[in-house]
Amino acid sequence: MTAELIDGKAVAAKVRQEVAAKVAGGPAPGLATVLVGEDPASEVYVRSKRRACVAAGMAGFHRRLPGTATQQQVDEELARLAEDPAVSGILLQLPLPGHLDADALIDRIPVHKDVDGLTPGNAGRLAQGRDGLRPCTPAGIERLLDEYAVPLSGAKAVVVGRSVLVGRPMAHLLLTRDATVTLCHSRTKDLAAETRTADILIVAAGIPGLIGREHVRPGATVIDVGIHRSRAGLHGDVRFPEVREIAGLLTPVPGGVGPMTIAMLLANTLHAARRQEP
Repeated sequence: MTAELIDGKAVAAKVRQEVAAKVAGGPAPGLATVLVGEDPASEVYVRSKRRACVAAGMAGFHRRLPGTATQQQVDEELARLAEDPAVSGILLQLPLPGHLDADALIDRIPVHKDVDGLTPGNAGRLAQGRDGLRPCTPAGIERLLDEYAVPLSGAKAVVVGRSVLVGRPMAHLLLTRDATVTLCHSRTKDLAAETRTADILIVAAGIPGLIGREHVRPGATVIDVGIHRSRAGLHGDVRFPEVREIAGLLTPVPGGVGPMTIAMLLANTLHAARRQEP
């Protein structure tokens, strides 16, 4: 068996087109990106998000603060954006410089403008299965599964990784779709025994090459969220050549989950804007 590859670039392009068409039919949403410091990777990510925002017909509001900015200075900038009616969504780029309290600053973002879906308000809505803004990567994975007609209701899903960015919200999203979910992590005993039960295996552990052939049930759908750089290029948490021989569907790295994150950020910004319209 050779797995069919899930084309995240194609699905992301479809989402962007859908968002752009809807933006063209009403008031332009506004996305504010806040970058603190000079982390090179963060600069690349924010630049990509800003370009995608403009391409979709949205208004961009970028705020850059020095790495020496105090907690109060960042808090005040977020407060100004929160009060600005032209700003539909606020994205605080993580990670922040070590002297800042990221949780307190995320809490400063209004729930209805939290396009990253990270505030306790949106996390609570997700946990209760209520409408809200969902974290972009898990929402993108859900869209990929739907685009490839992967049945979720009644499926056995295993999520490896329990971060608040991906693992935990992913588990809640799958539960809202009536999947039976197991959440694994670094303390899980006999990881392969758990993952081999999965119809859908989502790996977001941040450990290069963690998952191999021995972890995958034949024909399973495997979603690799990890991305790591080595001399050989980019690769994920899954040992791709091994798993491709046994899985039914598999996301490549790059070109799988990654493109969906920015696409779903645009979808979240549009959703936030429309909910704020009078």
